Amino acid sequence: MSESVLDKVPDYKTFYTVDELNANSEKLAQEHPSKVKIFKIGRSRNGEDIRALRIGKGKKTALLFGFPHPNEPIGSMTLEFLAQKLITDTTLAKLDFTWFIVKCADPDGARLNEGWFKGPYTPINYALNYYRPPGFQQIEWTFPIKYKTLTWNKPIPETKALMKIMETQKPQFMYSLHNSGFGGVYFYVSAPCKPLYPKFQNFAKKEKLPLHLGEPETPYMKQLAKAIFKMPTSVEAYEFLKKHTKKDPAKIINFGTSSDDYARRVAKSFTLVCEMPYYYDPRIGDTSKSDTERKQAVLQGIKLAEERYNFVKMKYPEIKRNIQNRKEKKPFVDAIEDSLKRFPDTIAAQKHWAQTDPKLKRKATVAEKFDSYVISLFYNLLSLGMLYRCVKDTENGETEKEVLHQLQQWNKRLEKQLTYKVIPIRSLVKVQLGSALATAEYISKKRLPN
Repeated sequence: MSESVLDKVPDYKTFYTVDELNANSEKLAQEHPSKVKIFKIGRSRNGEDIRALRIGKGKKTALLFGFPHPNEPIGSMTLEFLAQKLITDTTLAKLDFTWFIVKCADPDGARLNEGWFKGPYTPINYALNYYRPPGFQQIEWTFPIKYKTLTWNKPIPETKALMKIMETQKPQFMYSLHNSGFGGVYFYVSAPCKPLYPKFQNFAKKEKLPLHLGEPETPYMKQLAKAIFKMPTSVEAYEFLKKHTKKDPAKIINFGTSSDDYARRVAKSFTLVCEMPYYYDPRIGDTSKSDTERKQAVLQGIKLAEERYNFVKMKYPEIKRNIQNRKEKKPFVDAIEDSLKRFPDTIAAQKHWAQTDPKLKRKATVAEKFDSYVISLFYNLLSLGMLYRCVKDTENGETEKEVLHQLQQWNKRLEKQLTYKVIPIRSLVKVQLGSALATAEYISKKRLPN
């Protein structure tokens, strides 16, 4: 089933804007009124409608949403194509699902990233037009939770819109369409699903994309198979911080739990996340031994983060004085101030883990070393990009030049160590969509554990 559908994915050259996604949804509903219903599920913090498509009349329910983080547009393209195929390809009806598709769950944040959606797809252009909100303003991490000293019950409007669908429709399958920035392909699932592991891995292999075999996103991740992990939770983050810091973890976390955690609680949903990068370097899939101890490699990544933090901490006070009344700067102000506040404790926990975990007393693989030494440069570059957007076009020209120069220097350091490839959007969509269809078929045939 999936192969015949995936072969028809168009060769997308650019990512669609929020307006283009909305217009395409309206057109689809108008052209197929008996098969597609478009409706509002909520409003964003800036007052923009958040829309969903309802397609099909199956016995099971699936909820798929794009832009769980606003710098992640790959999923919106996957949903753009899937929505069309659910209407025109009758074989998909055999899955017996009613599909709720939200192409853009965070229109406000997505619009702040549209400066790079049409290219060029270089790390420097991505950084100059990048925006990602702090945890307490992220859709993915503002679902309610109560665990020990951590109590969070401040879901943002966009999160409330998704909560309503989870509570009323009780989806058996949920797909939060994330993507990473640099590296290889990897997956999260809410429960073990061994029959799916080789299928997920093969979707990446068919597109000649490496699996991400470097360091996992967080040290406490449970690996189920190569590049496949159990979905992380705020509870695990809490316990990690409790173990590696002397502070109350609730004062460090400052956000809620994930969509997966909430959907499992209210609907017993099975959740999939397929993390796709925009760029990759072949070294991310190299599991041979490097010349560096893993502990040393991890500490190098921490050192780079500290270098970036110290620069931002030094320059931000100069910037803040000139943007007190600039409403358009607030998203970047919130992100930078939250990062400055939380960084010392979170990095201290990571450093303590690196220095005490015996698992790090071995040689790092080439992939792990590359992750810590090079990919870390990329993600720190993005943070500098938000600092630059904060100071750009203000009355602080000298500081603006200094921040831009620093950003350019980090980019030079990155480019000097890279042999990277920009991945075609078509390949990204095929892996994400193939994983979705395989999971839907798995759920349609198997009774999932409670």
